[in-house]
Amino acid sequence: MDLGLAGKSVLVTGGSKGIGLAIAELFAAEGANVAICARDAEAVGKAVTKLTAKGVKAWGQVIDVADAAALKGWVDGAAQEFGGVDCVVCNVSALAVGDSPETWEKSFRIDMMHTVNSVAAAVPYLEQSTSASINIISSVSGFEVDFAAGSYGAIKGALIHYAKGLAHQLVAKGIRVNAVSPGNTYFEGGIWQNIENGSPDLFKTAMGLNPTGRMGTAAEVAYGVVMLASPLASRISGTNLVIDGALTKAV
Repeated sequence: MDLGLAGKSVLVTGGSKGIGLAIAELFAAEGANVAICARDAEAVGKAVTKLTAKGVKAWGQVIDVADAAALKGWVDGAAQEFGGVDCVVCNVSALAVGDSPETWEKSFRIDMMHTVNSVAAAVPYLEQSTSASINIISSVSGFEVDFAAGSYGAIKGALIHYAKGLAHQLVAKGIRVNAVSPGNTYFEGGIWQNIENGSPDLFKTAMGLNPTGRMGTAAEVAYGVVMLASPLASRISGTNLVIDGALTKAV
């Protein structure tokens, strides 16, 4: 199926590895131009090379998304590079699990405010698009209590609320907004690989909770994100797409 994304311009925060890279790669495979950002210059360079090899325009910049000015500069730079913006994917997370002042501050500054600042910078460009969308990456921890209750879960819950509110605020401007909530997602260098190596008992417990007998992959999450960004999903806005293999039980 042609998702109608060829020639579209997409921005993905944290697009150099894991879920972010999988999202960027799938957009590129659909013919979209993709801009990414991350803190690791080598990883950004490698990702841009992989994306360009798919025959699309790709552009990357090394920034800390907690720096609002740098984040706006990246959005503006991508819009100039591509001649506009059609989709923004707010993907970066501090993964700050805990209940300390430090984890709350990191979760708010990075997960929440990088999303708010990305949206603020991108909306003037999205208003000019004929198929504008914003996808905010949350988590199943944002609507169901699990081991990440505390700063991580609460801020992810706030992102789902933020996405719903934005969907109503921006509908008149032709901009769709959705949240995507992955369940346990395993990839090299990701949090679950780190837990597997550092806390095997927690990893075993988490694996036992997955009805499919496995955790999800970054590519499986990416499919949902790219589908929501497609012009074919023009009627989908204000939803929270759960990609968890029937992990959660909330109705």
